[in-house]
Amino acid sequence: MNFKGFFLKANNELEGENFIPRARRITCKKCQKKVSVSQIRKNSFICPECGNYFSVRSRRRILMLCDRRSFSEMYADMESENILGFPEYDEKLSAAREKSREKEGVICGEGRIGGVRCCIFAMDAYFMMGSMGAVVGEKITRLFEYAAERSLPVIGVTVSGGARMQEGMISLFQMSKVSAAVKRHSDKGNLYVVILTNPTTGGVDASFAMLGDITLAEPGARVGFAGPRVIEKTLNQALPKNFQRAERVLECGFIDRVVPRDGLRHDLERILKLHAGYKR
Repeated sequence: MNFKGFFLKANNELEGENFIPRARRITCKKCQKKVSVSQIRKNSFICPECGNYFSVRSRRRILMLCDRRSFSEMYADMESENILGFPEYDEKLSAAREKSREKEGVICGEGRIGGVRCCIFAMDAYFMMGSMGAVVGEKITRLFEYAAERSLPVIGVTVSGGARMQEGMISLFQMSKVSAAVKRHSDKGNLYVVILTNPTTGGVDASFAMLGDITLAEPGARVGFAGPRVIEKTLNQALPKNFQRAERVLECGFIDRVVPRDGLRHDLERILKLHAGYKR
């Protein structure tokens, strides 16, 4: 897909299935105040009233991070099929494509950040809650293999509810497949930076989301394997308010830094340039 087509698709973001005009005002779920879409876009999709983070579609996320007109999408035609004949999976896939306006739950490609050439993948919460199926795993695996062959760093933006149950073990296999590709990429001395966004859970958290050389996270992002309700019922006790939130995960040593959304591009530029200078 050329950049113009990519940009036009990226402009259909925020809640709902249809395009929301810039003049339209939407209600923030946290503070319940109405804020114009144009204000939210200018503020990196953060509510200017209360600081609540809105969900960002994968294409918009890439535009926010990459240099202008530098991104080229790869593997755009790949899409899931109901391989196991799982009941109602075809309908769920159709609904996900209509809601997200994407063929799959991850966008992959090559671009530049601060002038440094890199590969990037961004998962999309609007496609079956960013769940990981065979095609999601295959696209990310191919991206790491492409990056390894060309000695390029990889930037990964994760958001996921975990493995896609409609694909059974095939979905779970993606955990090891992508992790192996990450290892091969790393063995060649290449950099992998992960940006954990809300939520990053399940099989994605238990595999490639936690294998970065540098792991960043957005404020308040939920990061963990099982959901808090499952853990509460298992332990039969209440969990602390900040349980599985990025700030607490940082305290436990699993994240290198919690970075506000409007500072992510700046931090990535510094990291990529430092690594590029080291490799030379």
